[in-house]
Amino acid sequence: MVELHISEAKKAGESVTIKGWIYRKRVSGGIVFIILRDMSGVVQAAIKKDSVDEATWKAAEATTIESSVELSGTVVEDKRAPTGYEIKATSLKNVSVSEPYPITEYQSTELLLDKRHLWLRSQSMTAVMKLRSHFFRYAREFLDKQKFFEVTPPVITSAGGETGANLFEVNYFGKKAYLTESSQLYAEAMIYSLERVYSFVPSFRAEKSRTTKHLAEYWHLEPEMAYYNNEMNMELQEGLISHIAEKLAKEHQDELTVLNVDHKALGKIKPPFKRISYEDAIKILNEKGFKLKWGDDLGVEEERAITAEEDKPIFICNWPKEIKPFYMPINPKDPRTVVCSDMQAPHGHGEIIGGSERIWKYDELVERMHEVEKLKDVKFNMDNYSWWIDLRRYGSVPHSGFGMGMERVIKWMLNLDHIRDAIPFPRMANRLEP
Repeated sequence: MVELHISEAKKAGESVTIKGWIYRKRVSGGIVFIILRDMSGVVQAAIKKDSVDEATWKAAEATTIESSVELSGTVVEDKRAPTGYEIKATSLKNVSVSEPYPITEYQSTELLLDKRHLWLRSQSMTAVMKLRSHFFRYAREFLDKQKFFEVTPPVITSAGGETGANLFEVNYFGKKAYLTESSQLYAEAMIYSLERVYSFVPSFRAEKSRTTKHLAEYWHLEPEMAYYNNEMNMELQEGLISHIAEKLAKEHQDELTVLNVDHKALGKIKPPFKRISYEDAIKILNEKGFKLKWGDDLGVEEERAITAEEDKPIFICNWPKEIKPFYMPINPKDPRTVVCSDMQAPHGHGEIIGGSERIWKYDELVERMHEVEKLKDVKFNMDNYSWWIDLRRYGSVPHSGFGMGMERVIKWMLNLDHIRDAIPFPRMANRLEP
């Protein structure tokens, strides 16, 4: 008797033992049919009353949906079974009999969120969580091959990465501190020794947005690169996205099939990605019936309209300086704009990456921060930023970076309806539990 995972039990005639959970159960005469699941998949098992001992039959009768069990038997081919194989059981032991399971076939979204700790067992969520793990691995794999170093910045900080307007405040031993909205400032400090770095940690945004693409806590991949300009930055982003899509398409078709994702379409996401200017984006949208003026940001509807017919992401470049953060340099070709780009996912999934060159000269940075204070009616606590500004005084170099919201990428590539299903336990404006 060999202890295997379900996906390995495909050798007819082999005697196996599987430890898993009851996904479905049906009784027909003297036979109990169960669908058994584990982390690798599902398989049907048949327990015949006249072929097992009394203890096994009583266990089969007593077991319920989501009970944990240890089942032994012989693998047989059966085209009628969900996976083409069935296990003719010789033994079944209940490890823990489940109480009546509170999630049935048709449930409200709110109940599924309230019971998130249980809904994660569903086939769709299991597939998403498996793929999420692969997303993380392939992102690191790509950057590691590009000779990046992973760094570990603090999550508690005294300064915001942008304006500090949407930060969660915490009491840090009597001092005012915040949960980070971006690790960019700390990653910038690391390029002066390591040159190419990335951080991959949670970020926090105290925005009360209730759209399908906003989370209050999300996983943020933030590379920073010495001597990179904005074009090099965009090429790196293209390579990263293409690498993740290609690996998923080649190696994880089973999970993609569960989610009705076309792996062939994922495999076609290759550079180069279309590049358009902010100014052209406004023109395109107005031709589609919007009434936008220079300086307007793009919302959900605008993002959907401009990418609805795209099959790959696009870049929108050189945004107005009034609506972008203080660390982005003024575009010498158009002083109304800054040297930056946002990557928009196709089919209306919205922005997934924001990147730019960084202001690397001391005087220019200080001047820009004061300009932003006037434009946005904000006040920087310069003491909190002094160490970061200080970097420009000691051998500064041109550099660029970007931030990628991992859950937004997952939502797009897996074609999920809502970003909450791209993370195990979503934190949103109206949800703190479980």
